[in-house]
Amino acid sequence: MPMSEYYQNLRNKVGKDLLFMPSVAAIIRNDLNEILFIRKKGESIWGLPAGAIEIGEAPAEAVIREVCEETGLIVVPDKIAGVFGGNKYRYEYSNGHKVEYLAIVFECRITEGLRGETDGEVAEFQFYKEDQIPEIAIPYPSEIFTRQKSEAAMFDFRK
Repeated sequence: MPMSEYYQNLRNKVGKDLLFMPSVAAIIRNDLNEILFIRKKGESIWGLPAGAIEIGEAPAEAVIREVCEETGLIVVPDKIAGVFGGNKYRYEYSNGHKVEYLAIVFECRITEGLRGETDGEVAEFQFYKEDQIPEIAIPYPSEIFTRQKSEAAMFDFRK
């Protein structure tokens, strides 16, 4: 679903001005340890399967829903790879809508392959090797894409 009624109502009030948006994103790997990236219709830059958390929805529920809507995949969130926000996470869509994301990034596991129709929001999706990640819209730290990172790795979340 491109935009929920809740966010559409907000957009109707603020127009294209900046919205603060709690969101989720998914790092999904295939059997070759490649990471899934998507490119939405009307956008030229790639990103992770992601979207807004809806009112009353838990973040884990949101990531499952967003991945299914955008890719048709059924996933299970295994752990949180990081939580990111601030000025660096502002983005302007091709339609002029401005957002600042507070993004909870989950590492997810595929439990079912393509399952019927998607919401039509995504133009294409492709798996990339860790060392060949495309230019992405949101500047997540590169460490979250590295599977060999230490489980105890700490990020400087002020960056």
